[in-house]
Amino acid sequence: MIELDGSQGEGGGQILRTSLSLSMITGQPVRIVNIRANRAKPGLMRQHLVAVQAAAEVCGADISDVRVGAQTLVFKPGRIRGGNYSFAIGSAGSSMLVLQTLLPALLYADQPSIVTVSGGTHNPKAPPAEFLQRAYGRAMAQMGAEIDIRLERHGFYPAGGGIVSATVQPCAQLQRLELLAPGARRAGYAESFIAAVPYRVAQRELDTVGTAMGWSGEQLRPRQLPDKHGPGNVLLITLDSEHVTEVFAAFGEKSVPSEAVAKQAVHDARDYIASGAAVSEHLADQLMLPMALAGGGKFTVDRVSLHARTNADVIAHFLPIEFTFEAQERCSLCTVTPVP
Repeated sequence: MIELDGSQGEGGGQILRTSLSLSMITGQPVRIVNIRANRAKPGLMRQHLVAVQAAAEVCGADISDVRVGAQTLVFKPGRIRGGNYSFAIGSAGSSMLVLQTLLPALLYADQPSIVTVSGGTHNPKAPPAEFLQRAYGRAMAQMGAEIDIRLERHGFYPAGGGIVSATVQPCAQLQRLELLAPGARRAGYAESFIAAVPYRVAQRELDTVGTAMGWSGEQLRPRQLPDKHGPGNVLLITLDSEHVTEVFAAFGEKSVPSEAVAKQAVHDARDYIASGAAVSEHLADQLMLPMALAGGGKFTVDRVSLHARTNADVIAHFLPIEFTFEAQERCSLCTVTPVP
């Protein structure tokens, strides 16, 4: 059994999600202690508990008695089974984080799968649904994976109520991928989604983005959602380039000016552009596991986070893979290689 300390490195939920995915794929049981020890509320939150329960259902795993707040988990996987699955978080906890746990494993299932998760779809500190669709989904397609992610209903914090589904086709072997530069820009645009929020919020956010990015017209897209989907507001900046698509998000909050929300997303996007890297730190986190499963790969990243280094360490517990991070002039190069 692989033993992991959840307080290592950044000490968050990614250790749990990566461990569950790889335990399912490799068949290796895992025991994790000190789960999310470095967070303000340690232990399993609702979305983490559902991720554990979902992983156990998909592979028929034996799991220890777990509940919200639990800081220890024993997970003994069985065979990954495709099929139709539905999971409800029961709060605004991120549905995307549950999907991120399941999607890599379902590539190794015996038949196609459809997974539906209800909960939050647009949460601070978690990737929005559009990130999985446009950024992660495109990179996975380049590696040979067939994953179709559909946003059925938006769900914002604190109400939740969102629904996202994913159709996954089995994939015998992921292909190696090298993303060393984004390539020529094909499109760039901003969207402001609002639900039960004044329309002027979207206008002010998009005006700020337009001024900062030099965008106008169809590049600035207000998205009015039904009031029953809210209250909520998220601003997305999408950069679609020749080799990669990136999505940057900022979330509206009470007492935070619309201009400040927009400036946060603009700051992240412009830092990424200035680095010349192919991927941002968040997409880098999501590419590490599939690249390891493919047996190797390379990408340049604007910033190597503690999150990424922790993820690399967890992956190396399950797979004979080594990650190296090499600083370059404006970004870093991550190389994924098999251990001899």
